[in-house]
Amino acid sequence: MSQVIEVRVPDIGDFKDIEVTEILVKPGERVEQEHSLITLESDKASMEIPSPYAGAIRELRVKVGDKVAQGTVILLMETVEAAAADPTELGRQAIAAASSVTHPGVGAGVPTEARAQASAAAENTPAGGVDIHAEVVVLGAGPGGYTAAFRAADLGKKVVLIERFSNLGGVCLNVGCIPSKTLLHAAKVITEAEEMASHGVSFGKPSLDIDKLRGWKEAVIGRLTKGLAGLAKQRKVQVVQGKGSFESPGTIVVAGADGKSTRVRFEACVIAAGSSAARIPGFPNEDPRLIDSTGALALADIPQRLLVIGGGIIGLEMACVYDALGSSVSVVEFMHQLMPGADADLVRPLAKRIEMRYEKIYLGTEVAQIEARADGLYATFEGSAAPAEPQRYDRVLLAVGRRPNGREIGAQMAGVAVNERGFIAVDAQQRTNVPHIFAIGDICGEPMLAHKATHEAKVAAEVIAGHKAAFDPLSIPLVAYTDPEVAWMGLTETAAKVQGVAYEKATFPWAASGRALSIGREDGATKLLYDPKSRRILGAGIVGVNAGELIAEMVLALEMGADMEDVGLTIHPHPTLSETMNFAAEMALGTITDLYVPKKK
Repeated sequence: MSQVIEVRVPDIGDFKDIEVTEILVKPGERVEQEHSLITLESDKASMEIPSPYAGAIRELRVKVGDKVAQGTVILLMETVEAAAADPTELGRQAIAAASSVTHPGVGAGVPTEARAQASAAAENTPAGGVDIHAEVVVLGAGPGGYTAAFRAADLGKKVVLIERFSNLGGVCLNVGCIPSKTLLHAAKVITEAEEMASHGVSFGKPSLDIDKLRGWKEAVIGRLTKGLAGLAKQRKVQVVQGKGSFESPGTIVVAGADGKSTRVRFEACVIAAGSSAARIPGFPNEDPRLIDSTGALALADIPQRLLVIGGGIIGLEMACVYDALGSSVSVVEFMHQLMPGADADLVRPLAKRIEMRYEKIYLGTEVAQIEARADGLYATFEGSAAPAEPQRYDRVLLAVGRRPNGREIGAQMAGVAVNERGFIAVDAQQRTNVPHIFAIGDICGEPMLAHKATHEAKVAAEVIAGHKAAFDPLSIPLVAYTDPEVAWMGLTETAAKVQGVAYEKATFPWAASGRALSIGREDGATKLLYDPKSRRILGAGIVGVNAGELIAEMVLALEMGADMEDVGLTIHPHPTLSETMNFAAEMALGTITDLYVPKKK
């Protein structure tokens, strides 16, 4: 016997006056029990409300934009008498944005024992109940995190993405890669305008509106974060804001900014919790004049004198920005070379240029002490090039690397092994020692790069979904977006000498490039390392304008097993900077005509 009943919003926890964002059924449509009826969204989470009955939709009682709470009538349904689902359980499923009370296993990609472990963990959930159930939880919404979440969703998984900050994108998008590149672009425009004076084109001294510059940077960030939020919504990825910590091998508790906690049960998890700027104990780290990269990108002011501690990629990029904006910049590096990970010949053109622009560069030197005084920060140096007296600076940028956040997520509660440095070891499929928990990005090892994290993310998501996938790149390119840029991939000369790898090299100087000369930047070079017998490419390095854009061709060449003939016989457009790779290959082959290279005897 059929009857018409009211279907109401079940118990959805503490959510009240939550907005209807999507109607998933229409009058006349027949639905099965647990079929999703509507989507609700608050500032904390989005959820789908499932049907407690099977039947036909007679009338909708809500529309998009309405605010609802527990007990609100959603629709009228004509149904055949049957046992209804438990409303309390339906509420929990709704919070999980789940459309079925029986959640399928993680899939063929996760071993049977891992699925059993996840099931056992769920059964042993600590007292207090579960607010959300997900097939896949991703902890951290940086480039790796949101990529893992989106890929898993595309493969049919119910995904929850946990992020402690209000915007998606992580450090890279909000306080790293993207904002730094906007400021570096501004710096490039300023320095190029200055240097055109020697070519007969003079501009007045630039007028700097720091608020407007900062606003432009924030607008770029805002556009990208808004786009990510839209992509998450399109894929029905449920975003939960707050700091997530493992409670067990199958649950994560998310502490919201409002003091409320959300418990999330999962069948598979991807840890994408990233890294944090390293600090030096004993320094006045609470003094606002001692800043990290995030503080530097905030662009609070333009200090008259700036000391950058750390001559690596991050430190030198920020030095380029503040030098162009008017600061007197000094850089101190403990090693005897700037950018220690790169070959010395690639760093040399950069070092030569900034030595002429910066106040001082201290190599083989460290800062032993920083004293905070009213008129500035006084740095005491030690080392071969150290000044005898403490030096006063208006701000000091600490750029001595980053540390993984492995010890900040309660990993031990899930049984996930974290080493003494905070890294989480993974296999080629990004699995940790707990088979249904994966890790990607900064937290699972060097290099700490967004483009490494995104590729690892896709591997993890695909393995969870039952696909055969592994992270096995031949090279991960590195780029310093300094002026000039420095980029390298594959084998470096330094590594080849240490490892005893036989190689030959060909270096094409940009002083012989028509394109480089025409833009006034002949200070670059393109270097190829190749196997002496097979002539296959082993590595490449480029220093010069847009080196970061150029290096990708050599990464592809390495991945495809290209040799010097493949590169040298590939017709590159002229005049371009890209043809310097062609010329370097021709030097290796002995066929170059744009330079005279004496034949080897």
